[in-house]
Amino acid sequence: MEIKRNGSQPSTPGPADWFTGTVRLDSPFKASAPARVAGAVVTFEPGARTAWHTHPLGQTLIVVSGCGRAQRWGGPVEEIRPGDIVWFPPGEKHWHGAAPTTAMTHIAIQEALDGKAVDWLEKVSDEQYLA
Repeated sequence: MEIKRNGSQPSTPGPADWFTGTVRLDSPFKASAPARVAGAVVTFEPGARTAWHTHPLGQTLIVVSGCGRAQRWGGPVEEIRPGDIVWFPPGEKHWHGAAPTTAMTHIAIQEALDGKAVDWLEKVSDEQYLA
């Protein structure tokens, strides 16, 4: 058993190449091989969001606070709230983030395939985000 104590890892900003706006990554975790699961607690300030991206084995989001948005390629922008669990199937192009006026925190969980858990793509435009 391994316990990573709350506060034992510093918060880090979400990299500008992958996020728009102010994003904070906390409590990142990654299982040791042969397990493939990894994740983090991610907080998006109002208007902040990921770039479009895919996951080779899919991704689960568990919304823990605030109000957010998520969209799969070709689908409508959906509102997500605390207690919602969002599943993106393997290879589905999508983004997620906060609502325009409300922050949002979620736990993101994904598995790596051959050491890779995400493929980052282009940024979400303001027009796409506000649709």
